Amino acid sequence: MSPFVAEFVGTFLLVLFGNGVVANVALAKTKGHGSGWIVITAGWGLAVFIGAFSSAEYSEAHLNPAVTIANLVAGRQEVLEGLQYMAAQLLGGIVGGATVFLFYREHFFVTEDADAKLACFCTAPNIRKMPQSALCEFIGTFALVLPIFLMANPELSATPESASYTIGLGSIGLLPVALLVFGIGLSLGGTTGYAINPARDLGPRIAHFLLPVPGKRDSDWGYSWVPVLGPLAGGATAAVVHGLLVAADI
Repeated sequence: MSPFVAEFVGTFLLVLFGNGVVANVALAKTKGHGSGWIVITAGWGLAVFIGAFSSAEYSEAHLNPAVTIANLVAGRQEVLEGLQYMAAQLLGGIVGGATVFLFYREHFFVTEDADAKLACFCTAPNIRKMPQSALCEFIGTFALVLPIFLMANPELSATPESASYTIGLGSIGLLPVALLVFGIGLSLGGTTGYAINPARDLGPRIAHFLLPVPGKRDSDWGYSWVPVLGPLAGGATAAVVHGLLVAADI
């Protein structure tokens, strides 16, 4: 499987299981309706594990433009390859969001809350202050990418002959990353819903805009830049900080 296909499939599975658990909790008349935040955060941790486990052998399972940007900033990935990864991730997010809608279609019909329907696709802040929300997404993604870099040693997954020095979810144990995402959701997810991944938010948001979701509201494009730019900046900053720590040898 090519890295492009691997990133597409991995991100598709990530969104299918991650947004799927949100739909199970948020939509009316599901078995999981109203089961709460712990179920959502646990489901997202498992979604990361499933998506990464399925694609790690072929692409290092970035599944997140913020992780790809971090690799580009760190000089561990070629620009063209990075752009291909991000395109695949966005497409995977769109198809994943559309599949969640198809799966829960009848429950979208019986759910009256248009905000709950939108939440099955993308994130939104509980207190709508854009700079603060962007800061939360920045810190949340920094708290994702820096531990990934600290837990991963590129020399363990590459040789001078293979020259494969990208760092993603697949270059370290997958369970630690799943637990990391679970922890971020529990500790840092209560303000914005912890997108911490532009593809996970923008891709399904596009799907929400395009699909005939019954009784839907607008796709909240006024907020959409926050879960894109915040995570990208957080990932890039984490790469810089990691480089400084390595250079200082502390």
